[in-house]
Amino acid sequence: MFDIINPRQSVLITTRGKISLLGKEDIKDNISVVEWHMPCSYEPMHYAVALNKNKLSLKLIRESGFFVVNFMPYNKSNDIAVIGKHSGEVVDKFSLAMLNKDEADTIDCPIIKQACATIECEVINEIDSGDHVIIIAKASHTRMINKEKRAFHVKGDVFTTTVD
Repeated sequence: MFDIINPRQSVLITTRGKISLLGKEDIKDNISVVEWHMPCSYEPMHYAVALNKNKLSLKLIRESGFFVVNFMPYNKSNDIAVIGKHSGEVVDKFSLAMLNKDEADTIDCPIIKQACATIECEVINEIDSGDHVIIIAKASHTRMINKEKRAFHVKGDVFTTTVD
């Protein structure tokens, strides 16, 4: 099936929420690679992402009610591949991929400074979809940072981008 539906634009979802590690509660920032995402309403502006039910980011989104969609440039494809291979429960993915974070404008969530564009999202609904959950969110703020070519995942560690 992936040969039919790919390449797909890879985005990085940033999240923040409370987690419990070794009996201690802490605030955790995390990044997940997401390729199943789309706008789903213009007025009001809604955006949807599909997350695996086992992802830490899904737990953090459910705890906080917020996430940011970070559209990444093609020159960050290696970072996207690295992030996709690790669990945020055992590693700081921002440090691992050497990505810088900043604070979102309208929600309590990090954004990635190297992103081409961001959409700050407030969860309004979720739909069970087999091994994934579709999260539907209101876009509370959008930001176009630059118009660099974006990363599209083909398969494995292979990425491509758009043509001129």
